Amino acid sequence: DLTRWETISRNIAAPEGEVTIAIVGKYTGLKDAYKSLIEALVHGGIDHETRVNVNWIESEEVERQGTERILREADGILIPGGFGARGIEGKIVTIQYAREHQIPFLGLCLGMQCATIEFARNVAGLVGANSAEFDEKTPHPVIHLMSDQQSVNDKGGTMRLGAYACKLGEGTLAQKMYGVSEVRERHRHRYEFNNAYREQLTAKGLILSGLSPDGRLVEIVELQNHPWFLATQFHPEYKSRPHHPHPLFSGFVGAALRRKCGH
Repeated sequence: DLTRWETISRNIAAPEGEVTIAIVGKYTGLKDAYKSLIEALVHGGIDHETRVNVNWIESEEVERQGTERILREADGILIPGGFGARGIEGKIVTIQYAREHQIPFLGLCLGMQCATIEFARNVAGLVGANSAEFDEKTPHPVIHLMSDQQSVNDKGGTMRLGAYACKLGEGTLAQKMYGVSEVRERHRHRYEFNNAYREQLTAKGLILSGLSPDGRLVEIVELQNHPWFLATQFHPEYKSRPHHPHPLFSGFVGAALRRKCGH
């Protein structure tokens, strides 16, 4: 049986064809884990009158087979959220592939953290860079536990949860997509960008395009010299609606469509 989003997507008039988005995740065997994400992609497709086809890829399969065989047909690549070390290296090499092959990329929550790790390792030259969640002994913990989580032992509803304000950098891709200078987005995480590495990473071209109002927390990163590469610590998919597609999903699908059409 078709799910509701598949029915909507298949019925969209697609004068310019369709796009294939590769979702490289850890829970692809249970697609309902990404229900809000899939809905948001469909909303982005509606905004462009474009059918969005999803290629589900298990990140551990990328580790086994490599990127070229699995990702070469992707018009856009998305790394969703998640927890734990399983499949992380598959996500990181996927992001490297998107960066090096100029493929539109959207990273969400863990996807943003993996994008930071990939950039630190392969652009900034920080050998062994990682998240302290995955490797407590990493020489470069570019992602670490939030300060207000240090003393938390109960792992129930104690993460950074709910909507928080985010200021967008002038002239950034994020500001261009949103069309405003400040937004509020929903969060669900414990780990964050390690500010000790801000200078090293920005010096190599990483753009910190979204910050908390006090400037303390990095909420969005993007890349220079890339057609469309953006990753958020928050979950924009939660605020997308069919008649009001989230601007990041609309922008991402639009970038994938431009790649597919060769412009």
